[in-house]
Amino acid sequence: MLKNKTALVTGSTSGIGLGIAKALAAQGANIVLNGFGDVDGPTAEISALGVSVTYHPADMSRPAEIEDMMKFAAQRFGCVDILVNNAGIQHVARIENFPAERWDAVIAINLSSAFHATRLALPAMRAADGGRGWGRIINLASVHGLVASAEKSAYVAAKHGLIGLTKVTALENATTGVTCNAICPGWVLTPLVQKQVDAKAAAQGISNEEATKQLLGEKEPSLQFTTPEELGALAVFLCSPAGNNVRGVAWNMDGGWAAQ
Repeated sequence: MLKNKTALVTGSTSGIGLGIAKALAAQGANIVLNGFGDVDGPTAEISALGVSVTYHPADMSRPAEIEDMMKFAAQRFGCVDILVNNAGIQHVARIENFPAERWDAVIAINLSSAFHATRLALPAMRAADGGRGWGRIINLASVHGLVASAEKSAYVAAKHGLIGLTKVTALENATTGVTCNAICPGWVLTPLVQKQVDAKAAAQGISNEEATKQLLGEKEPSLQFTTPEELGALAVFLCSPAGNNVRGVAWNMDGGWAAQ
């Protein structure tokens, strides 16, 4: 479905970003990976799906590096057809104890980076398909873009802002073939979260199943994690012809969290 398209996924060397990149690659999209840590493993996984894959190490808190990444992607593949703004960090503290530099970092990576990547991707997207325009911008927000939790002021502010940016981007491109939507996961089973579950089970001498229920129980009524593969499938839907008129949506995949 996405053959000859190019998807750039920020924060995609592991977890949610890698899951989405793999789902798009499975549909034929060439992939630009971004992030820190192991690069060879994710690159090999994507390449095994039969598409072209490359990597750019842009620090998403630095606008100049984001600009370099977008130029790199255009030089390598012609243009970015699908932009997935996934890069994010977290810091937990009460507002009066929240370090100012951590606030600035969370806002820069979780919100401002999406603005910079979007503004740089839009002109080529609007010019695509003989001037009719085609593009997909998918912002990985969070259920915390819809509701709040204590001690997560910067993260909640950034994710609420990302949904606002999503809506404005959708409206400004509503008569074109370029759509913009947000995905809002609750708890997602990534290697990092699995380590939290394992640590909780070991510390309390309980099973992983019970530790999972404890972790999920306060917020997520389904008592089950969302997986990167499920989020990838939703991203594929948003890129499909069925998603042509899905615009400005904040689509929560949160096991009922926001329904409470």
